Amino acid sequence: MQTNKKNKNIIGIIQSFLILILVVLVIFMMIQISRLQGTARVINYAGLVRGATQREVKLEITGNENDELIKYLDDILLGLRYQDGHYNLVKLNDEEYQGKLKIQSDYWDKLKTEIEAVRNKGYENTDIVNMSEIYFTMADETVYAAESYSEKIAIKIRTIELLSALDMLILVILVIMQTLKAMQMAMQNRLLEQKAFVDAHTGLPNKNACNELLNKKDIITDSTACIMFDLNNLKTVNDTMGHSAGDQLIMNFSKLLRSVIPEKDFVGRYGGDEFIAVIHHTSEAEIKEILKSLYREKDRLNSYENQIPIDYACGWALSSDDMSCTMQMLLDDADAYMYKNKQLCKKKEVYWQG
Repeated sequence: MQTNKKNKNIIGIIQSFLILILVVLVIFMMIQISRLQGTARVINYAGLVRGATQREVKLEITGNENDELIKYLDDILLGLRYQDGHYNLVKLNDEEYQGKLKIQSDYWDKLKTEIEAVRNKGYENTDIVNMSEIYFTMADETVYAAESYSEKIAIKIRTIELLSALDMLILVILVIMQTLKAMQMAMQNRLLEQKAFVDAHTGLPNKNACNELLNKKDIITDSTACIMFDLNNLKTVNDTMGHSAGDQLIMNFSKLLRSVIPEKDFVGRYGGDEFIAVIHHTSEAEIKEILKSLYREKDRLNSYENQIPIDYACGWALSSDDMSCTMQMLLDDADAYMYKNKQLCKKKEVYWQG
């Protein structure tokens, strides 16, 4: 009992710990998802800067100045670096990305100066083409760093998902184990209860079950009969033929009772050689018919060879005779009637022997 309680406490502690871990994992996942949100937009705009800058350089080389495009690029780079501007961009908390972005942004300032030189001196007298190629490579590295950051977060999220799934799987296994354990305990309790209320030898309800029925204090409201049986000659059989023969006699008598008395009604072993039956919704005529059937079946069984003769005394009482009685009062009346019956049988035996 103590071991089961200790195991239950350990499982409870493990479950609480796993639930706590699951909560932490969910919170950590939400943080990672919030970091991932907007990353795709950043990657998209970082790539857009790369292409738009090349377009700006081509326009300047062909003599088509475009200050709006330069301002557009300034706003995007400002948003990428400081989460500012008009494009709802987020700042990625990644050192490699931020380092690449700073180098790109600083070089953009130099490229703008070179664009101004192109406007004043012509592109042939500048290094604009070479610088644009260098800038393109820098922008490419920035985009790659952003994609790498996004992949790192995605890996973290997948890892958290796996850990969460494993955590939940263990929780489910523990719940199943507890459920199976509870079912096992319930089955054991039912078996113990059955052992407590079932006679091991005959399979009939035992004295505990009989007493539980008899101890009900309710007044019987329907027509109910209680029959008390006393198996005769059990001691004689035990003394002359052995206890195994006595056990067989008890078993045979219990089978006899159960085969004749309706299945819906109660039949129990009240003591060593005493049995009781409780018949509900009955009448005097039905009880007499049951007792006649029982007597005929007894005679039929006794006619078999090697059959240990069954003999019994019985007494019965019907609640309709006293509508204010309890089950115990009904049994007492049946017991008194059986005692008279038994005494009468003994007198007959003495008479016949004399």
